[in-house]
Amino acid sequence: MDIIDERLAVIQPLNKFWYQKKVAALDMLRLDQIHPVVSGNKWFKLRLNMKYATEHNFKTIVTSGGGYSNHLIATAFTSRKFGLASVGIVRGKYDRLTPTLQACRNEGMELIFVTKEDYTNRNEPGWANEFVRHFDEILFVPEGGANEWGRAGAGLLSRFVSDDYTHVLIAVGSGTTLIGLRNSLPAEQQLFGFVPMKEGAYLQNYIGTHLHEGKAKNWQLIDDYHFGGFGKWNQELIRFMNDFYTENKIPLDIVYTSKMMYGLQQLLQNNDFSVSDRILCIHSGGLQGNISVQNELVYN
Repeated sequence: MDIIDERLAVIQPLNKFWYQKKVAALDMLRLDQIHPVVSGNKWFKLRLNMKYATEHNFKTIVTSGGGYSNHLIATAFTSRKFGLASVGIVRGKYDRLTPTLQACRNEGMELIFVTKEDYTNRNEPGWANEFVRHFDEILFVPEGGANEWGRAGAGLLSRFVSDDYTHVLIAVGSGTTLIGLRNSLPAEQQLFGFVPMKEGAYLQNYIGTHLHEGKAKNWQLIDDYHFGGFGKWNQELIRFMNDFYTENKIPLDIVYTSKMMYGLQQLLQNNDFSVSDRILCIHSGGLQGNISVQNELVYN
């Protein structure tokens, strides 16, 4: 059962003004266009999890995330479409629901709030069990879809990537999409992962442990453009997003893709690429996260 039309994921060339004389080509894979809720890479990380759940008679999808998590709302929507119940274990306490959490509840997701201290243990085996014992036939999908089905699903994105590209760029949260792409793309293609949090290179070891034999090369993480940390921004980034939209008619999200494209612009200005290089940037969606800055953006 496919609920998303992947044919809507078109490749759009960027305005040549943006990269003139720096590289031979610069394109963007518009995964943000495939669906207004399950946009970007979220669908690809969830689709095989949902397939596995339905084929093995699970009744409930349990996952976790923060109050503005794109993954949570994507899981809530997709679970409902697949006829599954959903539970979201949410980091922190809220006096009132964020727009994202309210959307999750509207999709039928039951929300369970845990302290930030409890949430730090989310990667421990069986962590979710104490919160969801009363639900039936549970399949736990880690935050960001970070399991074998999430990684395999993310690898399906390689079908959009021509061998002509020398470099593929993706924003990195859990590392799941980068792992899936690195395992699926030709080893010769360079893969850059832009991490939007401080000291994001800590993901290096985790990613490395999940790469297939022969694929643990030609990839790197870049964490220099976090703007103060995960979910942080300033007016410089807002101006960049507005300018980028004016030049390319592509909306960026405040958390992930904007920081990737800002970082890419810096690398281009520093002449870190060859003039013969051909770059594909992957838009990972998540535009719903812009609600907190919508009044400052020219495209909202």
